[in-house]
Amino acid sequence: MSKFWLNFPLLLAALYITSLCLNHAALAVQVTSTGPQTVKKAQGESVTLGCTYSLDASDVGDLDIEWTLVSQDMTQKDELILSYTGGKQYQLGNPDLMSRLKFAGDPSLGDATVSISSVKVSDTATYQCKVKKAPGIDSRKLTLVVLVRPSQPKCWVEGSEEKGGTVSLRCKSSQGSSPLIYAWTKESGNLPPTATQNPQTGELLIGNHSESYTGRYLCEVSNEVGTERCTYALQAYNPTNKVGVIVGAVIGALLLFLLLLFLIWLLICCCYKRRYEKERANEIREDVPAPESRPGSRYSSFRSAQNYYGHQGIHYISVGKADVTQAESGPSSTQTERSRIQREANMLASDHRPSLRYDSKYGYAV
Repeated sequence: MSKFWLNFPLLLAALYITSLCLNHAALAVQVTSTGPQTVKKAQGESVTLGCTYSLDASDVGDLDIEWTLVSQDMTQKDELILSYTGGKQYQLGNPDLMSRLKFAGDPSLGDATVSISSVKVSDTATYQCKVKKAPGIDSRKLTLVVLVRPSQPKCWVEGSEEKGGTVSLRCKSSQGSSPLIYAWTKESGNLPPTATQNPQTGELLIGNHSESYTGRYLCEVSNEVGTERCTYALQAYNPTNKVGVIVGAVIGALLLFLLLLFLIWLLICCCYKRRYEKERANEIREDVPAPESRPGSRYSSFRSAQNYYGHQGIHYISVGKADVTQAESGPSSTQTERSRIQREANMLASDHRPSLRYDSKYGYAV
């Protein structure tokens, strides 16, 4: 007990000094903004990041306000994007962000709040506001989360709307930040008792479909920053004749197969015909006679034949306009033999010797 009373004055002095330090700290620069530390906004909207502060008489240094992007990597430095010092503003961040970020008021009058217009998903980050006026200093961090609102969803039915069957209504939004929540309702009345839905996929299943389940169904898709909806008018049809459909499909397949065979046969015939015509044309070209010789050549051929028959003991005589051959058979030749020789000469003349006439152009008979 004696030691306690001996140390009691020292304990009182320590408490007094601590209270003075606390009072001094309470009177130094303080950031007084309140509200949630995390702000969520839809892409394209504007956001305000609050940072109000108060000063103490002991804060006699120059006012210095800094807005920085806090790095998620603790080993990296924070990025200074906007500052106010010496009564002037300095924009130091990305030009795209700087074109949309500015002080909302006069930072020298206790309001360092900034606003960002047309926020983008890339603006998602943790921002820090730091106010310094020696010897006081204080700061505040805010996290901005930019989300994409759901796009206009599409509503449709998967499969048929036959009575007695299971109908699948689908709803899908092509854009939007996760998580997207889907909810189906019926515009008039409640959902059918046989209906079940999946909030994540947007599917509504209606079992044992009937006429009483027809009507307009509403699908609503939402996330933290927006909501969109679409509607579908559900009908109820009598079941189709499946046997007739199957028979029709089989007949159609057979007809298609026969048509394919016909086309193949037609193609083969065309190819064969073209090949036959080509071969026939080659045969005709092979059978074409040689071109006629010139008149002089025909005359030479005739003289050659005449010489040939002369060498065989036959000479030509003139009978009217034709040359007649007469065999040198001697005085024993009869009138019958002369007639036979004359017929043979006429036949030879008609086959090998055309009518001759003198042509001044060539200078001999042609």
